[in-house]
Amino acid sequence: MTTRAELHRKQRSWPRKTFEKIPGPALVVSGLHLLYAALIIPAGSLGYEAKVALFAFLSAMTLWAATRIPAGYVALSLVLFIILMKASEPDLLYQSLAEPVVWLMIGAFIIGEAFTRSGLADRLTYSALRRFEKKGSLLNSLAALLFATSFFIPSTSGRAALASPILNQLGSRFSSRERQVLSVLAPSVILMSTSATLLGAGSHLIGIGLLETASGQSISFVSWLVWGVPFAAAATAVTVLAIRLTMWPKEETEARVPEDGLPAPEKITDPEKRTLVLITVMLIGWMTDGLHGYGIAFVTVAGAALAMAPCYGILSFKDGVRSVSWNLILFVAAATALGTAMIETGVVSEAEEKLSGLLLAAGQAPEWLLVLILAAVTVSSHLYITSHTTRAVVLVPTLILTARSIGADPAAAVFLGLIGMNYCLTMPISSKALLLFYEEGDGSFSARDLAKLSSLLAPAYIALMVLFYFTYWKWTGLGL
Repeated sequence: MTTRAELHRKQRSWPRKTFEKIPGPALVVSGLHLLYAALIIPAGSLGYEAKVALFAFLSAMTLWAATRIPAGYVALSLVLFIILMKASEPDLLYQSLAEPVVWLMIGAFIIGEAFTRSGLADRLTYSALRRFEKKGSLLNSLAALLFATSFFIPSTSGRAALASPILNQLGSRFSSRERQVLSVLAPSVILMSTSATLLGAGSHLIGIGLLETASGQSISFVSWLVWGVPFAAAATAVTVLAIRLTMWPKEETEARVPEDGLPAPEKITDPEKRTLVLITVMLIGWMTDGLHGYGIAFVTVAGAALAMAPCYGILSFKDGVRSVSWNLILFVAAATALGTAMIETGVVSEAEEKLSGLLLAAGQAPEWLLVLILAAVTVSSHLYITSHTTRAVVLVPTLILTARSIGADPAAAVFLGLIGMNYCLTMPISSKALLLFYEEGDGSFSARDLAKLSSLLAPAYIALMVLFYFTYWKWTGLGL
């Protein structure tokens, strides 16, 4: 029978034992939330709605960086939190799914699936690689092929998924060490080529959407091509050179490629012809959006609808819908809503006012130092914000705020920032494209291989950004 003294000891020890069972990271996250509340609630310069929006935004950043809770669920839950706390109307949630970026990404996923399903991807692979007899030449051709896919497949993970069967087809032609190098080369080129086009990554679309909301400015599809393609080509060339010099077996560069490998495709099929026509028309539509006025998102969704049309289509409506990464779509919608809440409740304008003195002082710094700092901060951001799209949601509003406060061009700051955020080669977790090849078994690269490569490429990437800014980008009208 339990005595009263024993019962009292058990009651006193219960909170301590319960506290000990709570994981350390959960305690840290909870402590940070309490700190946010303690700092935000007394802030007299912020209204109630702004305080709730700021708390939700800081909570999202913490949960994205410190927990394994799906990023989309975090963003959606915190949008609901803002609405439940009466800091915004339910339209904040509903209108987030009406954002052009959401529909553009839906259409882009469907177009990418049609490109693969039609067989055009396999034919492109064969055409690009069949004429090269030496392994070194084949390596360059593979890099060029992967670079080209950035114009047709808007998702880095989608391009990685396309590259995986290509490398499997080439597997018998290379040694184990060479396959490991190829498993690094493929995602590295995919990530470096992201900067070539506005549709290269969802983060670009999010950044442009935030730029339009906050400043009324934008960057057209053609302008991005003019600025992005040369830089992406140069970054890709530097990456391939670094991989060949540091990782590729030097004695194998001039070795001949065995004859077996890629099967020759049959005569071009009707689905391939229809896909070529569709992509050509869409490219024209994207490049002339300023003339017809329908916008990139509408052109993409219209192309996706044609790709699923009952008579003309390359794939069925069900297959097209299944090809969409809905978790990413919901994340983009909800994360954009969080950014919108920050702007509409006055958090951004209040921060701009508070930081104006500091930012104006920074504006007195030499232009080369501003560009160097911007490049260094955005390139290194993948170390502490692993999600590409999350980096855009977190950093783009800050870049816009800073640019407006020091009298710089917000559009130029956002473009440079997005280019810097595209670098994410240090850790496998930095990108889904890296994880796809990192988890492929014996033929995959190691984390040490990637870290060694990034120790060379990260400084080179920053230097390349600074060089392009003061040469080609300035010559073509891009300037802070």
